[in-house]
Amino acid sequence: MNIFLGNLNFQTTEENIRDLFSDFASLSSVKMIKDKETRRFKGFAFIEIDDESEANDAIEKFNGYELNGRAMVVNEARPQPERKPFNRY
Repeated sequence: MNIFLGNLNFQTTEENIRDLFSDFASLSSVKMIKDKETRRFKGFAFIEIDDESEANDAIEKFNGYELNGRAMVVNEARPQPERKPFNRY
């Protein structure tokens, strides 16, 4: 299951996220979202947990959990809406 982590402190690292979730669930991936131009972390990330019951438990446990001074928003990620191709002309 793909899980959205929002309202993260801008100083949060992938290691912070892995450390937090590793005792509770097996993470198959962590994707920290960064600004394309500045390469700075945007304050949200996506994690993948293969086991659905572990994923649901993690959502319940960590939604509202304070990490680095901020209460995280944790929920199942929604699919990204389809975008129309950019047409310059």
